[in-house]
Amino acid sequence: MLPERLIAGYRAFLDERLPRERARFEAQAERQTPEIMVVGCCDSRVSPEVIFDASPGELFVVRNVANLVPPYTPSTAHHGVSAALEFAILALKVKHIVVLGHAHCGGVRAYADDAAPLSPGDFIGKWMSIMAPAAASVGPQGSRGHAEYLGEMERASVANSLENLLTFPRVRSLVEAGELALHGAYFGVATGQLSVRDPATGEFRQISD
Repeated sequence: MLPERLIAGYRAFLDERLPRERARFEAQAERQTPEIMVVGCCDSRVSPEVIFDASPGELFVVRNVANLVPPYTPSTAHHGVSAALEFAILALKVKHIVVLGHAHCGGVRAYADDAAPLSPGDFIGKWMSIMAPAAASVGPQGSRGHAEYLGEMERASVANSLENLLTFPRVRSLVEAGELALHGAYFGVATGQLSVRDPATGEFRQISD
């Protein structure tokens, strides 16, 4: 049996949201047509659909630990993010890709603190090694407070993922042709504030009310 919380939530969906959005569900049933892909963190507090108040079918979302995009690495290994990216740009033909970072990211903290592996496989540690270039760009913590340092690491990781997106040949060609736009964003869990990365300066600017 599903957890009672899920059953109660589904019943609320049936009673409230489904009647309001039934036409949209029916229209999207045969074919999804999102124009925006979001690479987000699997953190339970950071749901892209909630943050952007999205309706069903509006966002194509892939979530992983620390919202990372690995560099283009064609091989026989399993590539979940790369597979989702391939589908988004070639099948769905999305027009925008947003890398959505956030404050208080557990994956970034684990990397910054060089946390001990949670299991012999150390899946988190191996995955988080993708952000090594981001960490190098930030440098050591030095005299900065730990919270400030982690925030800089989180934002630098967004920039690093945007750079990794451009290592995918098809992504780069679409960006250069003006058919695809890449965006970086950063969500404050405690404040609810969203900042967007300025591609010219690399700075994150908060969206005003």
